Amino acid sequence: MAWALKLPLADEVIESGLVQDFDASLSGIGQELGAGAYSMSDVLALPIFKQEESSLPPDNENKILPFQYVLCAATSPAVKLHDETLTYLNQGQSYEIRMLDNRKLGELPEINGKLVKSIFRVVFHDRRLQYTEHQQLEGWRWNRPGDRILDIDIPMSVGIIDPRANPTQLNTVEFLWDPAKRTSVFIQVHCISTEFTMRKHGGEKGVPFRVQIDTFKENENGEYTEHLHSASCQIKVFKPKGADRKQKTDREKMEKRTPHEKEKYQPSYETTILTECSPWPEITYVNNSPSPGFNSSHSSFSLGEGMVRPRLTIYVCQESLQLREQQQQQQQQQQKHEDGDSNGTFFVYHAIYLEELTAVELTEKIAQLFSISPCQISQIYKQGPTGIHVLISDEMIQNFQEEACFILDTMKAETSDSYHIILK
Repeated sequence: MAWALKLPLADEVIESGLVQDFDASLSGIGQELGAGAYSMSDVLALPIFKQEESSLPPDNENKILPFQYVLCAATSPAVKLHDETLTYLNQGQSYEIRMLDNRKLGELPEINGKLVKSIFRVVFHDRRLQYTEHQQLEGWRWNRPGDRILDIDIPMSVGIIDPRANPTQLNTVEFLWDPAKRTSVFIQVHCISTEFTMRKHGGEKGVPFRVQIDTFKENENGEYTEHLHSASCQIKVFKPKGADRKQKTDREKMEKRTPHEKEKYQPSYETTILTECSPWPEITYVNNSPSPGFNSSHSSFSLGEGMVRPRLTIYVCQESLQLREQQQQQQQQQQKHEDGDSNGTFFVYHAIYLEELTAVELTEKIAQLFSISPCQISQIYKQGPTGIHVLISDEMIQNFQEEACFILDTMKAETSDSYHIILK
């Protein structure tokens, strides 16, 4: 019996010793990573992974990230550890982006002594807005005639060559630069995040944007079409000084959190490093097809995949007062010669698909229907009780019934060359 009692005790002692030894052997692992964000390359650099490096696929082992882009603006401290950084910018303020040559010795020798081209874009981060990007930007153009979404502050920039801004692409700029020389470009973003917010409930939370940079080298024909590198970061744009107030508010909120809660958030960095992403697909807009957008999984949308089901469909008929009068006269003449038979006249309706349910979107869609510029439409009214004209608003559109039918009538504006549209 004595042996039977001693055996469990001996096993317990041995097991306890093994646990202590195992715990001791694990102590310290991971402490060097700290509470901040880390990348997979940091993990692979640990000693326990050193022997397995040779098993990595050659493509990953030899992956070239030739450039690094650094936005000189602080990141928000209110971002959780493994989330993407978020940077606040002031509308119209010049912000420096440093273009750094990150190549190792002997990498990409074909661009030594040559220029590369970088294309800057401000695009939507929200997938829903990406699908209607072209319509959103056209609506912004209509509300802000003559303004651009993205500009280069040329006097402050250093090392950029032949900067260009296409007048039809308000959110895009490009320039050439020499990786061997110091290059800093100062950009200005003129749209604010709340301009693209659906104010259905009066919310002021603005939508996030992305700053994306795509860099290309020359091909055999001297055209900059061979992709080298792409990177982007997430931003929000506020009215002047609004970004500073938001950064201060985030910092004060973090200071009130407990030390344990703070460990869940990444610190605020003085600069924002743009992270690698897939190149922006060059899509030519045809019939206002939706554009592909940023995808964190580094795969692009095709135009077919980009189509989304509209939130509201309405049907409209282009019928002017003159057309109705002519048809009434024809009907009266035919009724005189025919014994009550109908003349077979019918109206053709066009479908309008609305995604954002805003007056701006409806204006653009009606302008497409009439083959005119949205700027030529002054106001849109809905004919109400007793023939009154009610100004169309976002809220009114959001209360339209699905597949509602309207007759469009036009009325010349008194003070300009534009038109009023009346939905009957």
